[in-house]
Amino acid sequence: MDIRTLKDMTERHRPLVDVVLPCLDEAAALPWVLERIPPGWGAVVVDNGSTDGSAELAASLGAHVVSEPVRGFGAACAAGLRAATAPVVCLCDCDASLDPALLPSLAHAVLDDEADLVLGRRRPTTRRAWPVHARLANRELARLIRRRTGLRLHDLGPMRVARREALLDLDLTDRRSGYSLQMVIRAADAGWRVREVDVPYRPRAGRSKVTGTWRGTWHAVRDMRAVLGEPPRRPAGAPR
Repeated sequence: MDIRTLKDMTERHRPLVDVVLPCLDEAAALPWVLERIPPGWGAVVVDNGSTDGSAELAASLGAHVVSEPVRGFGAACAAGLRAATAPVVCLCDCDASLDPALLPSLAHAVLDDEADLVLGRRRPTTRRAWPVHARLANRELARLIRRRTGLRLHDLGPMRVARREALLDLDLTDRRSGYSLQMVIRAADAGWRVREVDVPYRPRAGRSKVTGTWRGTWHAVRDMRAVLGEPPRRPAGAPR
């Protein structure tokens, strides 16, 4: 078999979409999350220092598991983005609060070149799905995003879809809680078409490492303030 034939076979069998799942002690949620990945899509689980066997469980369930020893949501997302091979990637929490089976409803706009970045706007299914302090912080953040970028967003949700190479070109540097915000701001600076799609938000399995406590929320707000203070950047245009 020559190299060209092997390359063609690899391209045909490569998923069109990879789902990147940052993971820190999510063994309770992983089976449900991974079984909800759309057929034919890839699952990239980024283990961020789990001690509950999450990495081994994810591998046994067929996911591609990547280890990222540097703690932080942004560090895990960046590692997953580098490990993904599909042209389109989805980022999604791995705690069962969001249903990966709904990702095609977000991805189609990117796949059809109708949007460059699609965000899932969280719609809580119960009051306990989203703590009050986290909702208030998110509302204020949405206001600051509108003031900084002009984007009339309602949520900086953790479910999002974009083209992989375009995301890499944004050169995101935050490795903590500001990663998602930095992505939106730099996308806006680059003239990306950004869209929101409503998604149900369920109570997560286990306790959140960020919004589950006032301390975690405070750290997230601190990280995001630093991102909001960055001067505008002008990357080389929107992806096409």
